[in-house]
Amino acid sequence: MSAAMPYQYVVLRCVPRVDREEFLNVGVVLYCEEARFLDVAWAVDEARLGAAFPSLDLAALCRSLEFVAGVCAGDDRGGSAGAHPIGTRFGFLKAPRSTVVQPGPVHGGTTTDPASDLRRLLAHAV
Repeated sequence: MSAAMPYQYVVLRCVPRVDREEFLNVGVVLYCEEARFLDVAWAVDEARLGAAFPSLDLAALCRSLEFVAGVCAGDDRGGSAGAHPIGTRFGFLKAPRSTVVQPGPVHGGTTTDPASDLRRLLAHAV
């Protein structure tokens, strides 16, 4: 059995109107420094989001989530943020911001399989 490695994660929230502080969880970003792992998983439930936020631009939400995926992957979708080292990219993603996709508080745990735990956290939180 492999030794457990520490990780951090944030739940991504869809917050269409920051002034109302209403949100629905749409994804999870998991960072495990020891495994050099940074990835995002998300699930956009159009019916649920549409019921809660009828004027939500779903295409814009998905573009924002693709940007997060680009930052995680370190590719062009993440713009200049994707060019930084992996730890800096997680720092960028966990920082509070006033956009339609906001990170929740940072949580932690241990894992022997970061990708599996990302899927588990997505199923649990979203």
